[in-house]
Amino acid sequence: MSSLTEKDRPIVQLLLNAGTCPRCILRFCCVGSQMLYRHPHEDLMKDLQEFLKNNQEKEDSACLGVADPPCKRIRLEAGAEGADGQSHNGAVPQPPSADGGSAAPESSAGRVCNVCLGILQQFCEADFVKKVCQKVNSADYQFTSFVFSVSLPPQLSVRERAAWLGVKQEMRNLGLPLAKDDIVQLKEAYKWIIHPQLSEELGVPADGKSLFEVSVVFAHPETDEECHFLATACPDCFKPAKNKQSVFTRMAVIKALEKIKEEDFLKHFPCPPSSPKKLCDALEIQCNNGAVFVAGRYNKYSRNLPQTPWIIDGERKLESSVEELISEHLMAEFKADSFNFSSSGREDVDVRTLGNGRPFAIELVNPRRIRFTTAEMKRLQQAINDSSDKIQVRDLQLVTREAIGRMKEGEEEKTKTYSALIWTDRAIQREDIAFLDDIKELKLDQKTPLRVLHRRPLAVRCRLIHTMRSEYIDEHHFRLHLKTQAGTYIKEFVHGDFGRTKPNIGSLLNRTADILELDVESVDVDWPPSLAD
Repeated sequence: MSSLTEKDRPIVQLLLNAGTCPRCILRFCCVGSQMLYRHPHEDLMKDLQEFLKNNQEKEDSACLGVADPPCKRIRLEAGAEGADGQSHNGAVPQPPSADGGSAAPESSAGRVCNVCLGILQQFCEADFVKKVCQKVNSADYQFTSFVFSVSLPPQLSVRERAAWLGVKQEMRNLGLPLAKDDIVQLKEAYKWIIHPQLSEELGVPADGKSLFEVSVVFAHPETDEECHFLATACPDCFKPAKNKQSVFTRMAVIKALEKIKEEDFLKHFPCPPSSPKKLCDALEIQCNNGAVFVAGRYNKYSRNLPQTPWIIDGERKLESSVEELISEHLMAEFKADSFNFSSSGREDVDVRTLGNGRPFAIELVNPRRIRFTTAEMKRLQQAINDSSDKIQVRDLQLVTREAIGRMKEGEEEKTKTYSALIWTDRAIQREDIAFLDDIKELKLDQKTPLRVLHRRPLAVRCRLIHTMRSEYIDEHHFRLHLKTQAGTYIKEFVHGDFGRTKPNIGSLLNRTADILELDVESVDVDWPPSLAD
């Protein structure tokens, strides 16, 4: 095995004797060749045994005519044993093999690795890769690449620390340096092995930037038992969490390992670690597609339709909403798990949105289908419009997450145009309202309206009425067209909200005024881009 040198021999010998798999041995020998990890487990084991044998033969030939001295490993173990037969770090020494300790014990090839708990053994085999791919294919996702992630049992960090301390001690006894930073991480080695196999089976490349994630969650039944000593040594690191079944999470264990002193660790955990009783379990194989974002503009023609579901104390007040009428079609076509709806402002349940509509965006979470042609998006838009006479959508299109930010950018500085039907208690003539047309940039102080005080903080907001234009209807009614700063409460500007909005139409006309109907005529946000019919 050309990647290993003489300085690696004590590491190989120590870990093979302890029951470590060939791939973990390569990791601790800092071997960075990805191709080498992909060799079959049996071949790697033979190569390591051959490596030790060849080096042993070189030593033998250098000592012709001299009685074979015991190898360093045996001398170290004999010198370190106490009355109970254990070394000072708590590990039970392995008996030397028949050829003088140069090869692994005969049974080590069939053991569960004492470091990776079998992850770099059985879970790298073709049968497991096929199991993962069957799960992916049965989930019926659209994807052109994938990113692979793995969640490991928390005690792997403990076992890796124990193996490293064992190796560190061995190298120190031999006067050789060892840098922990050079050790190949288990996740990295696993991905080196698994990526090509998954790519071949799925027919798409592995890509770290892919939005389609395939993840495997590994668990082990002995996690709590093996990590328990850390909770005693570092109790502050382990806090019960409502959504966690065990306090021994990966991050908590890593935090504890950073705090615990080396001598305390050596007292409580064998170094190298002993062989586990059981193999890891592949608890879950999960797939997840990155969110897809759809944007457009909607018109609302009903005065009995909220923008979002109207539910109070668990009771639905109205049967549908703008959000639901649009999203139910998108959810069905994109085959998503859930969605998040957002828009440029919102109108009350009894307010219509006319003109070119209100910009909206919907985030579709974990969609199975992600590719739609322009023609398919047009058909989807038509399906939404045909399903209800209460709303219509236009400019329906796929957008990026970043593009949605434009909908919210400078929202307070944008303008909106309204049409309000107003009633007055005392009779009016045309000349009584004509002066409203001459008012420009009217400054308002608006306290949070009483009707929204249950969901908005109490504050005084300064808003502008840019322009007004009045249309006389009769002695008690007129229509007022307003162009305002976004965020202006129009209803309160008309009736005054018991003096909470100043000035207001009632105070300007010196009579009681109320609003009968309100329409949004335009939302001046130039997004999303308009599409040709």
